[in-house]
Amino acid sequence: MKMTIKEIAKLAGVSQATVSKIINNYSDVGEKTKKKVLNIMDEHGYRPSYSAQSLAKNVTNVIGVIYAGKINAQFNHPYFVEVVSSFKKTIGLNGYDLLFFSNERFHKGDENYLARCAHYNVDGCIIIGGDDVEPSIYDLDRSTIPCMGVDIELKGERSSYIMTDNNKVSSLTVEHFYMQGHREIAFIGGNEGSMVTEQRLHAFKNAMTSYGIPIREEWILTGDYFEESGYKAMKKLLAFDKVPSAIFAISDLMAIGALQAVKDEGLNVEDFSIIGCDDIIASQYVDPPLTTVRQNKEKLGKIAALMLTDIIKDKLQPSFVKVEPELIIRKSCKAKKIST
Repeated sequence: MKMTIKEIAKLAGVSQATVSKIINNYSDVGEKTKKKVLNIMDEHGYRPSYSAQSLAKNVTNVIGVIYAGKINAQFNHPYFVEVVSSFKKTIGLNGYDLLFFSNERFHKGDENYLARCAHYNVDGCIIIGGDDVEPSIYDLDRSTIPCMGVDIELKGERSSYIMTDNNKVSSLTVEHFYMQGHREIAFIGGNEGSMVTEQRLHAFKNAMTSYGIPIREEWILTGDYFEESGYKAMKKLLAFDKVPSAIFAISDLMAIGALQAVKDEGLNVEDFSIIGCDDIIASQYVDPPLTTVRQNKEKLGKIAALMLTDIIKDKLQPSFVKVEPELIIRKSCKAKKIST
């Protein structure tokens, strides 16, 4: 049974007028009282249901932006910067401003995104997926607040999500390596348990099997999507008695780190073929320029904005969109030299 403002007020020991002020973000309510009421609302899954007339008065034209999980890795990564930049441009043209939520002060199991979104009365949220996602994200997903996920699966009644076709990312890579004569192929993924890593690794193994290429488990390593982890992973690969001729790193930054590891070992980069993923701006300026699988970051951000706008206006049912990747061939991936 759905709670009412009267019941919330009784539980909190305050007046109904006070609860109403908190819901509508009035400034003349003490922080202690506000926190108590919001916690009670969150505990009971309370979300105000507005009539058409009151809803019109409570529209804020504000969209919450949430980096779920490990915020620092995502907030600084060029891929997410470009996606959110595209989202901001499109959602702004539709009349919305952005409000960024922080999760850095949260403790595991103590998050409260739903109450905070209700506090600011956001019209909707974009949720950028990452690793170690806070449980509170899924409370928000299950609420009536419109949510749009990027690289995170959402299943709420007013939620949708979008991501690059990760199966295609890996199949394009393995196909290109195969056509270039490579049969010794390594994989550098992101964090263990990452949805993106798991999808790309699964597709990588399937593609390898399809082409009859042996999978060497010791050549499957993990990182964190940034340069240093790619560097360390490549160092491990180079230490094996048998070294792969081709390496697929599932982010450009890890691929760039892998290239640097080859150079620092005094080896010839011409003897290795490396493919990254994302097609960040830096990938075309490294030496050699990086072959990569382009994620269409502008399209991802734009579609996410349009879909969230439609959800807010009740024009869209929950759905999932995959965006096609594209292989961008540069000089870091070459045909394998044939021994004579």
